[in-house]
Amino acid sequence: MPIKILSVDDEVDLEVLLTQYFRRKIRKGEYEFFFAHNGIEGLKQLLLHPDIDIILSDINMPEMDGLTMLAKVNEMRNPALKVIMVSAYGDMENIRTAMNNGAFDFATKPIDLDDLQKSINNAVEQIRFIRESQKEHEQLKDIQSDLRIASEIQHAILPTNKNVLPKDLYDMATLMDPAKDVGGDFYDYFKTDENRLGFVMADVSGKGVPAALFMAVSRTLLKATGLRDLVSKDCMTNVNDLVCGESVDGMFVTVFYGRLNISTGEIDYTNAGHNPPYVVHADGKVEVVPAQGNMVLGAVEKFQYKNDKITLEKGDMLFTFTDGVTEAMNKDGEQFGEKRLEELLRTCGKKTSQETIDTVRAAVAEWAGNTEQSDDVTMLVIKRK
Repeated sequence: MPIKILSVDDEVDLEVLLTQYFRRKIRKGEYEFFFAHNGIEGLKQLLLHPDIDIILSDINMPEMDGLTMLAKVNEMRNPALKVIMVSAYGDMENIRTAMNNGAFDFATKPIDLDDLQKSINNAVEQIRFIRESQKEHEQLKDIQSDLRIASEIQHAILPTNKNVLPKDLYDMATLMDPAKDVGGDFYDYFKTDENRLGFVMADVSGKGVPAALFMAVSRTLLKATGLRDLVSKDCMTNVNDLVCGESVDGMFVTVFYGRLNISTGEIDYTNAGHNPPYVVHADGKVEVVPAQGNMVLGAVEKFQYKNDKITLEKGDMLFTFTDGVTEAMNKDGEQFGEKRLEELLRTCGKKTSQETIDTVRAAVAEWAGNTEQSDDVTMLVIKRK
């Protein structure tokens, strides 16, 4: 695209001079000139050609002088439009006023066209830099818009209906607070038959958009396989082989998958390299749910997973979470840690699932203070009444 230059000057001879001096650039399509003879005509040309890049404007002109036109140009708030003021030699007061009011450069009459060429080159360099910055700014806005939509989609695919469990027997609460617009943590729950609830707490390796995409794939595979009502270890074995086939750049996912027998409170579970959950008893006693030494999903194909069983007695609460809870850091770089979490959970024996989540989230936030959240914080809590 040619650099478009508007010359505003009441001296008609300048038009001939410019077109003659820059004739080669005009023929090559590098420059395109427009001409006006006072500030009013100059503003009209700007309306007709809003993509003009550079204005060469005399200061002393009839009807509207150059300083007035410069003020009008400034009102357009176009940082890529550069104004080079032209005035008689020695008219330093007006030239200084023009520079103070935002002119890019100045030239004195009689115009040294070689020097003017340097001023135009400098203006072109600035214009290109500004336009590249504007382009990057627009691209950033597009990315931010895409991330906002992705975040909305990610939250929309997470389940929200807590009525999958009978309210007279259980209460359940969840939280997912991503460190970025989108995250790699997720939870899920679904009925596998009339008396059994499958539930998932998972954390994908990495952060941001790649983790979010892998999260969506992993969640779909887990739910589709879980709905077949397989024993937890068989579900994890099948899903692992599928995830291994979808993994890119060594991505993996840690998973705690449980199958709750609603009538008895028994949970058949498999822990695939995830943070061990806790059982919080009504008296405040806290127990770690034993892990089985299983691999994370997506690391080793054909791995045979092991399962185990626990039972939620009446008044017991299962607290599952991701490492964004225990690895939250304060200003000194200290992590919240398992010990603090366990001490906090001992105070939650009589609390509801939602009250427990609120208590933990508040404590983690207080611990972190003004430190930027470095990881997703996700929790799923089930309490047998």
